[in-house]
Amino acid sequence: MTTDVHDPELPGRLLTAERDVLIPLLRSRPDADFALPAAACPGWSVRDVLAHCSAALTRVVEGRLEEGVFSPESNDRDIAERAEWTNAQVVDELERGMTEAGPLIAEAGGKLDALALGEWVHAGDVRDAFGEPGAYGGPGLPYALALLVRRTQEREHLPLHADLDDVDEPLRLGAIVPQRPPARYIGDSATLVRLYAGRPVKAGGYELAGAREEELNVFG
Repeated sequence: MTTDVHDPELPGRLLTAERDVLIPLLRSRPDADFALPAAACPGWSVRDVLAHCSAALTRVVEGRLEEGVFSPESNDRDIAERAEWTNAQVVDELERGMTEAGPLIAEAGGKLDALALGEWVHAGDVRDAFGEPGAYGGPGLPYALALLVRRTQEREHLPLHADLDDVDEPLRLGAIVPQRPPARYIGDSATLVRLYAGRPVKAGGYELAGAREEELNVFG
């Protein structure tokens, strides 16, 4: 894994890569699909997830990052404010945010990097709701993995060595703790993302030693 995890442009590249695959997918789906439940986000529909994502990026673009933003209450208000919008309007706002937010996230010096990673995870939630293959993958995956490494290191998360079936080099996530050997993960990268994002995973498709699944959730 050779992507520079300290590159300030990394979140913007992730958003751009995801925009180029997600927006055409959304524009190709009928309105009925936006009402599908997003299983990874209990109580939310696909449209709710997209409205939350578009609102969050618009706040970055417009500099509206007041105290309490991105709390559950703030997220609910953002979704409610878009209740009368068409699905196309929500997608338009999301496209604008994914296009314009990257440089502003870079200027924030790392404080908003997790937002870009969260947007990518939510895109996976939407694809998962649609039944699309490779929901938590695609061209943005290398950038997402690099941001995941960065986030686990900055939060001094538990150390983990990941041998990925679909990535040539292993990942070393979390803090360096001399007195604690790193946990070990063997499996595919999409399942690793699901574990760190607190999403459901299929039993038996991976190996995890030295840590419990719930300990990996970096968004909890």
